Amino acid sequence: MKIVLEHLTKKFPNRNKKVGGFVTAVSDFNIEIPDGKLIGLLGPSGCGKSTALNLICGLEKPTEGHIYFGEDDVTKLQPENRGVGLVFQNYALYPHLTVQQNITFPLENLRGKDKMTKEEMAAKALEAAKLVQIENLMERKPSEMSGGQQQRVAIARALVKRPRVLLLDEPLSNLDARLRLQTREEIRRIQRETGITTIFVTHDQEEAMSISDMIVVMKTGVLQQIGKPQEVYDDPVNLFVAKFLGNPAINVFRGEVKNGKLYIGEEEVMNVGSVSDRPVYVGIRPEGFIPDDNGALTLNLTRVEVMGRDTSVVSTHPAAESETVRSIISAEDAAGIGGETVRFFLKPYKVFLFDTETEERIQFDPEAEENIPLEAAEAAVQNTAE
Repeated sequence: MKIVLEHLTKKFPNRNKKVGGFVTAVSDFNIEIPDGKLIGLLGPSGCGKSTALNLICGLEKPTEGHIYFGEDDVTKLQPENRGVGLVFQNYALYPHLTVQQNITFPLENLRGKDKMTKEEMAAKALEAAKLVQIENLMERKPSEMSGGQQQRVAIARALVKRPRVLLLDEPLSNLDARLRLQTREEIRRIQRETGITTIFVTHDQEEAMSISDMIVVMKTGVLQQIGKPQEVYDDPVNLFVAKFLGNPAINVFRGEVKNGKLYIGEEEVMNVGSVSDRPVYVGIRPEGFIPDDNGALTLNLTRVEVMGRDTSVVSTHPAAESETVRSIISAEDAAGIGGETVRFFLKPYKVFLFDTETEERIQFDPEAEENIPLEAAEAAVQNTAE
């Protein structure tokens, strides 16, 4: 089921009566979600992602705009008539009912031609339970189950009616790290098996990027960027998106462009072609550093953290926006690092420039020969060969 949101806006009355007016939770939201895809709705707490989900399922009514399921305008349709399955963050299971009774509960409310017999409901419940692999727990009650098992019951209950759209509101936030990994893989498997259009709300960028076909990044109710996870990571439209995606986070420096050269502090670190002279924010992904004794950028070495296959070089720089700068390099390249400073060349594809006032991305062509210092290119080739 394709979902289209047109100029979707939701405003709430300001709780501070002295100030008055309204607070905008979702502002002029426009996206098209293709049929059968899993979309990650991503952003920090308070960005409006859960409100957007509640608007889609009908728990909230939009102030402005329209919601379409396929060709149907469902903006004013009641939640029970939209054909959605919703999984809450806190599971919301009935503690006095068994697993089977929790799963069949939505079916008991069907009326008219959709009304089912007890045998039909039991068969549907078993089918949904098998899909989430809890068919051997049907007689247990929620208190007798782990958090991960309870989450599967909640998903089975949402799927039992075969909804047109599945909505998941931070479904993994109450699970431990290992169970989160396992459950998100299960959610992806279930979505692929059923082919149901799914919207997955989370503040965890790693979760969203690992299982989503597309991610939608929000900030203060406003859509920032939408695209395939890797494409958004590699080509952020602004500083907020660049900083929000990535673990470890992108390193941000205060820099300046002069005569087509990028400077961080007093050092000329690379060419940026036709970018006009101006102060800029320079974002460098942790994997964008090439260690070299003759490197263009000098950092003050703090420590080297060995992480198995890779090594994290922790350092500082006066122009850095954060207290520490993290560079991820191979264990082999880290062998010669020591002393008070460490020097790097930069991989042009991993360097982003942003306007210091608007924080919007400043584009330059990293493929152009004039944009890549010769030493950096040679170091990159040598590093790749090794």
